[in-house]
Amino acid sequence: MQRLIDVDLGARSYRIDVVHTDDADSLSAALKWRQGATGGDACVVSNPKVRQLWGEPLQHALACAYSRVVHFDFPEGEQHKTLPNIEAFIGFMLSHGLDRKAVIYALGGGVVGDMAGFAAACYQRGIRFVQMPTTLLAMVDSSVGGKTGVNHALGKNMIGAFHQPSHVVCDVRTLSTLPEREYNSGLAEVIKYGAIIDPLFFEWLEQHMDALLAREQTALIHAVARSCELKAHVVAQDEREAGLREILNFGHTFGHAIETGVGYGAWWHGEAVAAGMVMGAELSVRLGLIDTHTVIRLRHLLKRAKLPVHGPSAMAAADYLPHMRVDKKARDGQIRYVVLESLGKARTQTAPDSMAVDAIQACLAGS
Repeated sequence: MQRLIDVDLGARSYRIDVVHTDDADSLSAALKWRQGATGGDACVVSNPKVRQLWGEPLQHALACAYSRVVHFDFPEGEQHKTLPNIEAFIGFMLSHGLDRKAVIYALGGGVVGDMAGFAAACYQRGIRFVQMPTTLLAMVDSSVGGKTGVNHALGKNMIGAFHQPSHVVCDVRTLSTLPEREYNSGLAEVIKYGAIIDPLFFEWLEQHMDALLAREQTALIHAVARSCELKAHVVAQDEREAGLREILNFGHTFGHAIETGVGYGAWWHGEAVAAGMVMGAELSVRLGLIDTHTVIRLRHLLKRAKLPVHGPSAMAAADYLPHMRVDKKARDGQIRYVVLESLGKARTQTAPDSMAVDAIQACLAGS
């Protein structure tokens, strides 16, 4: 079973293959779109755990197309998404003589994809890279759209570049080895697409959450493909996040504050986004945009996905504001939030600090 999605960006267009491969040969077939035999160098970027699980099939597939395949591993974890690790990777590429025709293959989750993509954007002013996400979160979010970067101590993803991949291959077979907490974290971004763009998809998720939790192949391919389709549609209209694309950050302004406030890695990204979406929905109620029934449906679906709907106990509501002022959507010191006009329709706007604090307070444990 296979689903193909085109991301229409003119000269920077590419295809997303959502597949379930059975062996190295079927993986090779999926990779050969627009790649072909180059005779040059390929660099597989991963982390030790993922490379042990999935590196060998990729090595076999690439060996048929490239004269040399080299490997580089980033340390595992969001806390390692830093400039010094980018510098180490660029040093590796230079010491191995990789030129501008080399292709980077990012095999891993969002951290690997963000860092490999950022390095690809910087190295010799830009080389090709292929996203091969192995986590649900990366498949439906960070591998699509060309946003790359690293974290700063004062804010998540504050250093980066837009650099589109030349191809994305989402092989749902890799999801079979994900720990439950990490897999469930990815479901937050899937639910997000239904909440902000597609109410019918939200209903589908309500009906098929048990199948997704069981990681059934047919349900997974549909959920990943539909999420990618929705994101590709938005990215094609607003590649560099000048307007419409900001709605993809529903839950992220609050969620990034959680990640920064408790320290990178303490909460999974999807967990922080899940709690952040409930905060965004509560803010939408206070702005008079939606009713409480919509918030109840969102909370219920997130709970079924085994995701948090409350913020961390270590953070008071007022603690969020300083972190949110560093958010990339902020303008002239004003925090701009993604809010729901209805289930399946979102927009970005400002809100009084007191209203945002009240919405956060309603989502703190014990509230």
